[in-house]
Amino acid sequence: MEKSFCILAAVIFLGGFLDAATTDSSLLNSTTAAESVTVEPQDHSTDRPTLTTARTPILSTTVRDTQLDTKHHDIKEENDNKEEETDDRKTGNEKTELDCPPLGLESLRVDDSQIRASSYQREGLGPHRGRLNIQSGIEDGDLYDGAWCAEYKDRHQWLEVDTIHLTLFTGVILQGRNSIWSWDWVHTYKVQLSNDSVTWKPSMNGTAEAIFEGNQNPETPVLGLLPVPTVARYIRINPQTWYFNGTICLRAEILGCRVDDPADIYSSEREQGSKDVLDFRHHNYKEMRKLMKSVTEECPNITHIYTIGKSYMGLKLYVMEISDNPGKHELGEPEFRYVAGMHGNEALGRELVLNLMQYLCREYKKGNQRIVRLVTETRIHLLPSMNPDGYEEAYKKGSELAGWADGRYSFEGIDLNHNFPDLNNIMWDAQETATDKSKVSNHYIPIPEYYTKEDAMVAPETRAVISWMQDIPFVLSANLHGGELVVTYPFDCTRDWAPQEDTPTADNAFFRWLATVYASTNLVMANPDRRLCHYEDFLSHNNIINGGAWHTVPGSMNDFSYLHTNCFEVTVELSCDKFPHASELPFEWENNKESLLVYMEQVHRGIKGVIRDKLTKRGIADAVIKVEDHDHDIRSAADGDYWRLLNPGEYKVVVWAEGYFPSMRRCQVGMEPRATICDFTLTKTPIQRLKEIRAKGGKIPQDLQLRLRALRLRKLRASTKAINRRRESQRQQQEQVRRARSSEGRRA
Repeated sequence: MEKSFCILAAVIFLGGFLDAATTDSSLLNSTTAAESVTVEPQDHSTDRPTLTTARTPILSTTVRDTQLDTKHHDIKEENDNKEEETDDRKTGNEKTELDCPPLGLESLRVDDSQIRASSYQREGLGPHRGRLNIQSGIEDGDLYDGAWCAEYKDRHQWLEVDTIHLTLFTGVILQGRNSIWSWDWVHTYKVQLSNDSVTWKPSMNGTAEAIFEGNQNPETPVLGLLPVPTVARYIRINPQTWYFNGTICLRAEILGCRVDDPADIYSSEREQGSKDVLDFRHHNYKEMRKLMKSVTEECPNITHIYTIGKSYMGLKLYVMEISDNPGKHELGEPEFRYVAGMHGNEALGRELVLNLMQYLCREYKKGNQRIVRLVTETRIHLLPSMNPDGYEEAYKKGSELAGWADGRYSFEGIDLNHNFPDLNNIMWDAQETATDKSKVSNHYIPIPEYYTKEDAMVAPETRAVISWMQDIPFVLSANLHGGELVVTYPFDCTRDWAPQEDTPTADNAFFRWLATVYASTNLVMANPDRRLCHYEDFLSHNNIINGGAWHTVPGSMNDFSYLHTNCFEVTVELSCDKFPHASELPFEWENNKESLLVYMEQVHRGIKGVIRDKLTKRGIADAVIKVEDHDHDIRSAADGDYWRLLNPGEYKVVVWAEGYFPSMRRCQVGMEPRATICDFTLTKTPIQRLKEIRAKGGKIPQDLQLRLRALRLRKLRASTKAINRRRESQRQQQEQVRRARSSEGRRA
């Protein structure tokens, strides 16, 4: 439907534009007849409203919230209908839709070489920096400032974009300069179009040149729709007025649909999205539930949907479980999780997780052996939206108009990635004050009391995730973010509150491996020629970095997961664009598909096994597994099974539990992603057995009596030796004192 609309628009408006250009054959000289033009919008949904705006001499668009149809579509049992219907009403806001998608200044699909300007102040403020939402560093004056800024303050300045192909231009989105120190933005501007970058025609509003309304602050994106969508190859933004105390600076995105041109020799080189038939669009809360429900209906034997809690506004935090035996933990099977949408405006992770659900379901049904093995040997948990309140706020404005931060925080204004207990400093402070650092706990560090109080500033979303972590023995996880291209690993928090400092964990080598696995298989990160997103060169670090070395994040989910549970977790920054347009989603899926799969497979590295009682053969919960030269222990789960992620090598492993004698084994870890089985059998100490027998009121067996007798005899002998040594030492000291006094008496 939208494709037909764009074709019709092209025919109507191109005809008029060609008539106007008959006196100047250089403009649109590659198009001879309106009937020969076909417009192809990219991957638009056909079931959503499009944005309409009244065109006036000053042209701009603001986002208005309107009520969507709240027809209920249940995802759980029938007795939840009323509650789910309420959820739908809470999110019944219309999303801003654009007639044509963005060209890709923000997503970097438009190359630096395609952007020119009349002038610029310096290289760091060149035309290649005039991209929507581009971020600057802390310092102004380097090569990575946050906008294009013209050298001169007059009305002859322009920013030009070459689309390479004929394009139906429909609008411009403008932003001011991103800077801590400078305030610069454009108030009004004109738009000119050309087919040869020599002869230019202005965008007209009736008989006069259209003047578009720009920005009133540096960060809020403002959309200006062309009164007449126009076909051309080049477009210029020509600032007319700007902030009185600033200069001409802007960041921009251009909206346009590519037009099929028979004369275009490069038309066959159009990029393909994805061969996977998945639901590539942005899903609000209601649509997300529908998609998850459809996956469970398609694959009922391997899927299970459950909730872990609610957001501040009452939206449920849904999780999709995928396993060959969904709904329960299987002995020896590791638990894996992906968490997306911690920052609500970082929407790509949400859509990738939803696509992953569909992909795993369909490939399992096809018999894809890699996916079958993954599903049968792993219990996978997928949380697509940890911050649904924030996402709904960003979704209402749309991918290009949400800005850099709208929807990032929870409804209460909390950054969820700083909202977990800071266990790092608790551990480090204890180590500094302890006389014996080996006695300080390096794992399962308890949550501090202040954090558990009712008036603690802890978001309900954070509380829900913490409870989830404690209920399920997760082994490996990734936290999906957006706005950069890098994988970070713990620790995120630095010692002594340093703003930046490499702060490795005891498992630094394995964390670096995990980060490298994702980064090296991501098609964009692995490209050595890719452009930097904003101002930091992560390519020089192979697209991985210690979290603290990037910037300190106290209270991060990664650090909490490592120090409070057995789970290793990294953060994946998936894309330069936090909220990519729907047309980008097929490409982003292909960029990340292999990374998402191969990262999950890493849960099967290292050693695993079951720790059992020698006599009863039952699993022992909370047994401590200690690996030599790794100052981070883990514990066994409720059934006695455990998983310890390790790089290839031979390890000395010691296991102990309260009331049992320790046990030691040497375990070999190979190169293949297949965990080495390393089971342990523990023997209860006689005292522990005696306690249990007496508690039950039973008779003490003769063998236990003999062992207790022998144990107590050994203790008696040991204590006797200690007493004798102490007495001998005291006697010798007394003898030395007596001799000293006797010697002094003889001298006197």
